[in-house]
Amino acid sequence: MAGRGSGPDFVESLARGLDVLAGFGPQRPSMTLSEVAAATGLARPTARRLLLTLEELGYVRSRDGAFTLTPRVIGLGMAYVGSLGLWDVARPHMEDLVARIGESVSLAQLDGSDIVYTARVSVPKIIALRVEIGTLFPAAQTSKGKVLLAALPPRQVADVLEVPSRAGLAPYAGRSVEELMDELSQVRARGWALADEELAPGVRSIAVPVRDGQGEVHAAMSVTVHAAETSRATLVDDHLPQLVRAASEVSADWALWQSRPHTEVAAALS
Repeated sequence: MAGRGSGPDFVESLARGLDVLAGFGPQRPSMTLSEVAAATGLARPTARRLLLTLEELGYVRSRDGAFTLTPRVIGLGMAYVGSLGLWDVARPHMEDLVARIGESVSLAQLDGSDIVYTARVSVPKIIALRVEIGTLFPAAQTSKGKVLLAALPPRQVADVLEVPSRAGLAPYAGRSVEELMDELSQVRARGWALADEELAPGVRSIAVPVRDGQGEVHAAMSVTVHAAETSRATLVDDHLPQLVRAASEVSADWALWQSRPHTEVAAALS
């Protein structure tokens, strides 16, 4: 792009790659190769090589001829969250849910075999699970991860589970792959997932899907509690209905955000 440095230490190929990432945003969440080339001012062959490289590295994905960012871009400075707008849409509903139930609420998306946290409203606790936006956990060990895995075709789930986790945690040894697949079938049928001390001792959570404007599961929202304080029955009978309502409201507002100009939606949600 015009107007940038051209000194001896300037790496043009890196700058072009960042141009491609920066080309995505609220007005351009998905682009074809031609649209990427037009938005960045790059030649189509150059844009194609950069996109394929970014896809290989896991920062973009392609589907039906269009490219989108992946959650991995969060690690480069929250660009993914900015392009999606989900945090701005979800925050008031998450804060309202936290105020009503007194427990932490989180949003996450799938990144390989892990989930990556994209939003969180926490409640101060003496003992708390350390979680920040961008934190990774193995998907199969979390309620949000189970919801996201259950949204995939079974064959794709098997492929995803073969991807090495980047979370740095020991795999959960209390369940076989076959048992996990059976559990995911139940999650698909009932629409929610529970994780009971699978991620860490004393940590219990329940999650439901958050859908985009096309009705596809794009994120999962969860309530996390201390097992010593909150029983499974309380989590399912009391917290789940309120979580379902909050997630439905987020999905509805997000669909609105996606279908209208960003400035109009921001005004409507303010």
